[in-house]
Amino acid sequence: MSEQQQAADLVIILITGPENPKRLPSAFFLASTAAAADMNVVMYFTGPATLLLKKGVAESIRPMEEGNTIKDFMELALDNGVQFVGCLQSLELNGMTKEDLAFDVPLLTPSQALPSLGQAGRVLTW
Repeated sequence: MSEQQQAADLVIILITGPENPKRLPSAFFLASTAAAADMNVVMYFTGPATLLLKKGVAESIRPMEEGNTIKDFMELALDNGVQFVGCLQSLELNGMTKEDLAFDVPLLTPSQALPSLGQAGRVLTW
């Protein structure tokens, strides 16, 4: 997410976290579908959503009993080319450090991320 990169076609600012597991799959399906259609897609994890990046959290959440985990939905998005970006301030607010992360993602403060996120063709808050 640098100035040299092409602006994202779609940004999903994910604020929903483990507190609402049934809401989460749709965000990852939408991101995966857009990326599979050759769109440049970025998901910015902030607030409670930052917890989904923590080791052990996403794999422990199942929106449906006996169904896929949130980690499965996240990996589908990554496999389709979605870029994950974590909010550095939210990491700190959730008592986490970079060592706690299950995914190797760039960490940006909102002021660092906003210029790139704001250039997107579409921005959704989930």
